[in-house]
Amino acid sequence: MTQYLVAIHLPDDFEPNSDSVEARRDIADLNLAMQAQNIVVFVGGLGRVSEARSVRRKPDGGLLVTDGPYIESKEHLGGFWVLELPDMDAALDWGKRAAIACRAPVEVRAFGTLEDKN
Repeated sequence: MTQYLVAIHLPDDFEPNSDSVEARRDIADLNLAMQAQNIVVFVGGLGRVSEARSVRRKPDGGLLVTDGPYIESKEHLGGFWVLELPDMDAALDWGKRAAIACRAPVEVRAFGTLEDKN
């Protein structure tokens, strides 16, 4: 089976734990449904985007640490699941459920494997 990233994108001004009671309930129900199917590899929410730091390699080989996310945009990665599923269609089904529960855009992407690189 393949592992899939199901990522939630949130506006930059989103405050963690600011979801409505209904949204928190829907997300908890989604997590329980995923656990019942035994497909969860990992799940996690991320902290405030304002507390992110980015590390970039400079042309001279040194490193530059800056405040904020790597890419400046109006949305950022807010949390994600790593799910083990048979195919992209199954992953998209869970992504659709996540978009409804989280009330936010969702990106679904397969993880590459070491075998893919050989």
